[in-house]
Amino acid sequence: MILTGPEITAAVADHRLQITPFDLSQVNPNSYNVSLGPTLLTYTSPVLDSCDRNVTTSIEIDESGFVLQPGELYLGHTLEQVGSDQFVPLLFGRSSVGRLGLFVEITAPIGDLGFHGQWTLMLSPILPLRVYPGMEIAQIMFFVAAGAVDLYSGKYQAATGPQASRSWWDNRPVAVS
Repeated sequence: MILTGPEITAAVADHRLQITPFDLSQVNPNSYNVSLGPTLLTYTSPVLDSCDRNVTTSIEIDESGFVLQPGELYLGHTLEQVGSDQFVPLLFGRSSVGRLGLFVEITAPIGDLGFHGQWTLMLSPILPLRVYPGMEIAQIMFFVAAGAVDLYSGKYQAATGPQASRSWWDNRPVAVS
């Protein structure tokens, strides 16, 4: 069961759902629009390693915006901190942003019960695209969970700003014989 806009608003009011800051104008019929935070990360190496830390560089987006370039992966973040111990969040790019050729979070849209923090956004433009801090870039839908709940306490808990991959925590080289 998906939460409707009025139920999202009620869940924020009674603290079953955290969205901070919360703006009533960003509530949709069955989702909430989230905004782009001011910081982007890009990886500095032409080859990324899933079993090792990858070096990043930080970009601050000012009010004049920043032009995303095709062929580059940008890690952005939501301005809002979002989380719930009761509802499963799913994040998707807004259709208006998709119509500008920007892929947002296409590989990992599901959030975990118990995660609370800013969401890292994987941004990949098809064409050069100027983005601005605070622009509504994605939407989050919330679903009711059924069954026993094991709350998230993983490596990205309480994230602030974009988070580079920590796949190296999970992936270890395996000797092949």
